[in-house]
Amino acid sequence: MSIVERDRTIAPTSTAAGTGPRPDTAGGALFSFPDPVNEVSARLVAGGVVVMALVTIAFDQPWLTAVIAYGFVARVLTGPTLSPLGQLVTRVVTPRLALRPRLVPGPPKRFAQGIGAVLSVSAAVLALGLGLRGAAYALLGALVVAATLEAALGLCLGCRIFALLMRVGVIPAEVCERCNDLWGEAAATG
Repeated sequence: MSIVERDRTIAPTSTAAGTGPRPDTAGGALFSFPDPVNEVSARLVAGGVVVMALVTIAFDQPWLTAVIAYGFVARVLTGPTLSPLGQLVTRVVTPRLALRPRLVPGPPKRFAQGIGAVLSVSAAVLALGLGLRGAAYALLGALVVAATLEAALGLCLGCRIFALLMRVGVIPAEVCERCNDLWGEAAATG
């Protein structure tokens, strides 16, 4: 048995937070998104986004739009791997909570992170590139609403949009076969 084969049998294939392949195992890759996703971690990350966006707006700190945008882009591309907030939540906060992981399909969550990336990158360009803080903060306000719904109520708006796009055939069923019932409460509606 080779070292890699031995490590595959010894090392778990998911992180302690239950968020998908570990980057240090043979199955993990830098540019991959966890599937399944731990809903507990996703909601905690959303809470962190709410706090950062509110601080940005309340204290008029437009440079934080770039930090928020980086976090979303990093999470879309690599899940929590290159996201400081994702790392904090999945490696420190979630493992210390007395909550059982709630695993949900990854593709809808990645789609939702993609919407957040578009909004936050747009906000950063508006605030830092064009000096349009009001417009940037309006986009961050939309993020606050969506992230608050996710964090507080477990309602993932991006996941609902993903489900709608699957229902009308824009997103093929092969993208997420476990997502056939995204409108039901038992699936990845978040």
